[in-house]
This record gives sequence, C-alpha cells and structure tokens, in this order.
Amino acid sequence: MSMNPQSQIRSALEQEQFLKILSREEALARFEAALFPRAVPSEMRKLGEALGMALAVDITAPIDVPPFDRSNVDGFAVRSADLAAAGEGTPRRLTLNGETIHCGTAPRMQVAAGTATPIATGGPLPRGADAVVMVEHTHSAGLDAIDVRRAVSPGQFVSYAGSDIARGEALLRTGTIIGSREIGMLAACGVAGVTVARRPRVAVISTGDELVQPGGALPPAAIYDTNGAIVTAAIDENGGEAVFLGAIPDDEAKLESAMRRALAESDMLVLSGGTSKGAGDLSHRIIGRLGQPGIIAHGVALKPGKPLCLAVCDGKPVVILPGFPTSAMFTFHDMIVPVLRKLAGLPPRSDAKVNATVPVRIASELGRTEFVMVSLVEGRDGLIAYPSGKGSGAITSFAQADGFLRIDALADQMPAGTEAEVTLFTPHVRVPDLVIVGSHCTGLDLVTAQLAHAGLAVRSIAVGSLGGLAAAKRGECDLAPIHLFDDKSETYNSPYLVEGLELVPGWRRMQGIVFRTDDRRFKGLGAKEAVAAALADPACIMVNRNQGAGTRILIDRLLGGARPEGYWNQPRSHNAVAAAVAQHRADWGMTIAPVAQAAGLGFIPFAEEHYDFALVTARKDRPAVQAFLDALGSNEAHAALERAGFRPA
Repeated sequence: MSMNPQSQIRSALEQEQFLKILSREEALARFEAALFPRAVPSEMRKLGEALGMALAVDITAPIDVPPFDRSNVDGFAVRSADLAAAGEGTPRRLTLNGETIHCGTAPRMQVAAGTATPIATGGPLPRGADAVVMVEHTHSAGLDAIDVRRAVSPGQFVSYAGSDIARGEALLRTGTIIGSREIGMLAACGVAGVTVARRPRVAVISTGDELVQPGGALPPAAIYDTNGAIVTAAIDENGGEAVFLGAIPDDEAKLESAMRRALAESDMLVLSGGTSKGAGDLSHRIIGRLGQPGIIAHGVALKPGKPLCLAVCDGKPVVILPGFPTSAMFTFHDMIVPVLRKLAGLPPRSDAKVNATVPVRIASELGRTEFVMVSLVEGRDGLIAYPSGKGSGAITSFAQADGFLRIDALADQMPAGTEAEVTLFTPHVRVPDLVIVGSHCTGLDLVTAQLAHAGLAVRSIAVGSLGGLAAAKRGECDLAPIHLFDDKSETYNSPYLVEGLELVPGWRRMQGIVFRTDDRRFKGLGAKEAVAAALADPACIMVNRNQGAGTRILIDRLLGGARPEGYWNQPRSHNAVAAAVAQHRADWGMTIAPVAQAAGLGFIPFAEEHYDFALVTARKDRPAVQAFLDALGSNEAHAALERAGFRPA
C-alpha cells in the first residue's frame, strides 16, 4: 500500500531527527579539530596584487628607513652648540657653506663651527651638523650669512637613520593583512613582492525548488535567492574567493553531482538550505557519500541557527547553513568566519573598544585641530592609548597604530590621564594579548615570534629602559625590557626594581665601540684605549645615544666628564649609531655586536650587558605572559638568539 505525500513526510521526519545538539563551543571545537592543524597554501604576489591578503611568512626590514639622518624641514643644517645663546635680542650670525643639500644630494662639506648649510626637507644631514633650524626662524645677512634668533636643541627637526624602521627588525608578521599602509612600509624598504596565503576557493550553492535568482520573474510560492548573494559577499569579505554555482533544485542526483564537482574544484563548500531534515532536505544525506569523516555536528544550540550542519569530507570543510537568511548569516559570522579566516591565514576577527585613557601628556599646537595616532593596550582600569612617537614622516606611525584621537584647536595639550575617544582604523582591531614597553632589541622579535605564530597579538612599544620601568610601575604593560647598570652595586637591572616588579633574566649582548674597518685610529685597541684615542683627536666625531638608554649610561662611564664632538648627536637606536659611523657622519659610537656585524663595521667589545625584563607581578598569571615566559626558556628561542649573536641567560 502506497503512502500519500503527507505520510511520506511524517515518516521521514520520524526516521531522521537531529543528531545530538551540541553547544556552540563544542561544535566549533570539533569542527576545527577535524580541520587543523594544516599548512596554509601560499603564493608570491607583487605588492600591487597583494592588497587584502595575509602574509604567509614574517618579513624583516632589509634596510634602515630612513637610510640616513635627514632634515624634516626646509632650513639650515647647523651645530646646536653654535646657537645655544641665540635669542631675539642676541642673534647669532652663521656663515653659509658653499653648497645646498636637496633630496637625493649627498653632502660634500662639513658643517664647521660658526657655519650653516642650506638644506631642503628630506635632505641628508651633513657631517658636523646635529640639528636643523627652520628657514622661517632665520634672517638673511647678505649673500653668504644668516642671523638666527632662537636656540635649537640637538636633533631638532632631524629624523635619524632607522628611526622609522630599523634594519633587521620584524617589519610585518605572518597573518598580517596587507593594506595600503603595509604596502607603504614594504615599498619604503624596497620590497617588491611578498609571499601571501592563497585565498581559499569556496564554492557556494543554494538549494531549494522555491528559489529564483534576483532579476528573474517570481512565480507563485517562489522566493528570490537571498543567501547566495549574501554568503558569496561574506566569504569575499573574510579572505575567501567565492564561486557561486547557482541554486540547485531538490533533486538528489543533481545536487550530489553539483556538490561533488564543487569539492573537486574548490577548497571548501558552503550550502544554504537542506539542513532541517524534512523530506526535501537532501544535503546532509549526501554528505555521508562524499568523504570521511563526514558530518561533525548537525544541530547547534544557537538561536537563530539550530539546524547548522558542519562536515569534513576528505579534508575539505563542508557547511550547510540554515535556509532563512537571518539564521544563515548569524551562524556564518559566528561559526564559519573563524574557520574561513584561519584557512585564509587571517587573524581572528575581534571588536575593539573605542574609549581609552592617554597615559602621557600630548603637546599640541594652538589654532590647529590635531589628530594623534595611538596604539591600544590594556591597563589596570581599561584601555590605554599610547601616542605614536616616531614623527609625522614615519611610515610605522600610521601602519602600527590602531586608530587616532582628536585634540581640539583651542587646546594646547591633552593632559596625562585624559579619557579620550579613539577612532579606529579598522573594525578588526585586536587589543594585544601581551604588552611590552621599554628598550627594544632585535632579539625580542625572535622570542615573540613564537607567540605571534600561535595567534597571540603582541604589542611592543620602544620607549627606552627608564620609560619602560615607568610604564610597568603604572601597570600599563606586562613586561618592561631593561638594561640598566647600577654604579654603586656594579650590577644590572635588579637595583632598579620596586615593589610589584620582579626580574626575568633575558639574554646577554655585547656592547662595544663601533668604527669603520679602515680607520687606523682604533686598530688593535681596547675600548678604553679607543675612547682615549678618539678624545685626543679633535677631528674624531662620535655619535651618542639618547638619554634614558642603557647604552648611554655605558658611554658616559667611558667618557667621564668629557663631551667630545658629536656628543649631542643622540639617536634612539643601535641601528642609527651604526648608520652614522658607516656613512662617515661620525667616526665612532657604541652599539651591540650583531648590529655592528650587520653594518660591516669594526667592533671593540666593552661590556656584556644584561637585557632582562621587569615583570609586573600582578600580571604574571595572564596566559599571554606565561606563553612569553615559556617561549623565552625554549630551545627554539635560545637557538635563534645564539644565531643572532646573543647569549641566553
């Protein structure tokens, strides 16, 4: 006896009920466990073709940016000491040198005492000069001289070599999405192409007899296929390359043929409809014939979205979304986007907060509305917005910032402690899991690489050892890298700790005198003898380090009370010191051995300093901090540090 259609439907529903309903977390965990770990396929793309794609490898900077000390304004390259007493009532007259330095013009003449050289914005700073005075702050005193009526400080209007990007530093990490800002960083370093994660090809199929494609005539009881268009766009938005194969009617043979073809030609298959196990819902029944292990979850405790079906067929994910558009998109963004982005090599999506506290005073100019780029970190009482401090010409100020805040034209500052509204650059900004504030070292990138590869977001802000300690005391970071020598105890770092901070040993790095290998003045000498020889030669110019740097403390110990030529040239990085010596703007300075070796310079060892970490005890148990401590003690990190010229503690 044959059954009528209603009896067939009732029988089918009685025989095929939902499998066990899983929680969202369990369903997603099972789905990911069946798919990962797996290698993300990669391909080489030219910069212009990599927009929106994810990096498949870490990229380190091949050069310093800028590659030389350069002027930030149109004006005159000067010696700041010549203008120390300059003022409105006491102008200082400087004789002009017989050259003008334009962009792309290498300086030929040294700026001697009492002289100045005209220089354009972006022009290389000449030997002897340590600052630039703006042309607006000078008055012509004939054809060959100028009067200056205001003093300048060392380094004023100067961007030092490597102050934006230092050679050898981690430029971009695996998983970074390439946008216009990242392309600017790469182009500035001369990188023409990058290895990126290949976008997964995702086939999209809508199912149902009732579906009509937009633009077609709508017969009775039919509806337009909304899901096809929505799902296709959502896949493209989240790193996939969607291929819409149309709507397939409820014909088991036709649907199975389309699904097999889709899996053969694509990396992933997403269907909508056919999950509720009615008599016409065929998709889930076909999956069992397409490959192992088959269905992972069918029925998830979501509202909307309970009928969601997750499967893996011979290594390829298959997703059947509910037919109702609202349910389909809710489950897609909540459950499928994390997997799709992982397949595409993209970081997880995350919402960022928009209210943050500014920890330091930000000076501003009256009469101009100012937008200050900031990096977001988690503090004791919420988000902290650290202003970018590399200057308006720095590419990384824009690329590494999470957003910007606004200072009104009527304000001359934003006081420390201000709660400000931060406008985000992207909706996918992720508050970092680990915050490191203090002295930067290329060895730090070698340790944090493990965390980045594990999906943890690490924010490293270089403010020097003393600045890092201050941030740690305020609870604005997890760790502060420091290398500070205490003269009284003749030990590193421990004497600088206060209650609430504890020392984590890092690695040892050799500090020493750097010089050009053809400079006979330093041949065969020890560090103290080399400095003595430099001090005895008035023509021997040094390059110093910024106040607050551990290296500066070592230099001052060697110099005693001496202030030789170049003392007030104070770049903020080891790379800038090496660049100054290599490019003949200085004859000697102090840096670490790996930087000297990379620059091809001579090196005289002076002291093995301790690069350690001041750990905020209250944040010690955070998962990201524990991950960092594990990475720091790992054999992988030790081997990488040793290859780079460091000695793990």
